[in-house]
Amino acid sequence: MTTVPVGPAPSAGPAAYPDLVVPRPRLPKPRRREVTLALRTLGPLALLGGWWAASAAGVLSPDVLASPATVLGAAGELWSDGQLTDALRVSLTRAVLGLSCGLAAGLMLGVVTGFSRLGEELLDSPLQLLRALPFLSLVPLFMVWFGIGETARIVLIAVATTFPMYVSTAGGVRNVDRRLLEAMRSFGLRGWPLVREVVLPGALPSLLAGFRLSMTLSVIALIAAEEINSTSGIGYLMTQAQSFSRTDILSLCVLIYGILGLLADLVARGAERVLMPWRPREAAR
Repeated sequence: MTTVPVGPAPSAGPAAYPDLVVPRPRLPKPRRREVTLALRTLGPLALLGGWWAASAAGVLSPDVLASPATVLGAAGELWSDGQLTDALRVSLTRAVLGLSCGLAAGLMLGVVTGFSRLGEELLDSPLQLLRALPFLSLVPLFMVWFGIGETARIVLIAVATTFPMYVSTAGGVRNVDRRLLEAMRSFGLRGWPLVREVVLPGALPSLLAGFRLSMTLSVIALIAAEEINSTSGIGYLMTQAQSFSRTDILSLCVLIYGILGLLADLVARGAERVLMPWRPREAAR
């Protein structure tokens, strides 16, 4: 009888298939922070340079849009007499108060509708109906309800920032792993401790996404709120500048609103980096 040697089967490899190309994944190289910062500032600097060049060449008339030098002079003028600092303080106070109320309301409603089936059945439909209403259409109604004081402005900002936080929170809570919830319930964790220890950490990415949207929308709502017969704030400066055809002050106020929106987005990004340090910061290319 002939014995056949038993041994490991020959493995198929590149030698057996000479035309086979071994895939080599292309990993993105990390970019230095200085380069990233330079690229991010390139766009605004190019926009500023085009504005300055168009003003210097006479393409932009001062009656249409003031030059950067004129806007800078208006900023120094308003800063020296204290008008700019007072307006910034008032506008930031309105935005922070309205945003805080909106975030708290959106977080609470999102947890209730996302965690409780009864809460979803009772609250989600009317909240979705209210979310479909443009918040600017509520300005006349708020003026009737709350007058033309600070309450109407703060409530308008709060309403505008509630729904992005609500939608993101409710979606994040619903997407928490149900097996994890059942495991925690089996250990006796229920109610608010379960929400605090398991649900909110599991929904953290969605919560931060809602926070970022609400932060940006708070600046837009602030612009609308300060059009309600304001006697202080950046909106009041714009109204006064419009009365006297001061395009330099108008341009300055628009720039301030833009800077506030940019700072709001940077704050939200910073919160994401602090609360979720494991999240990749570089986009896939």
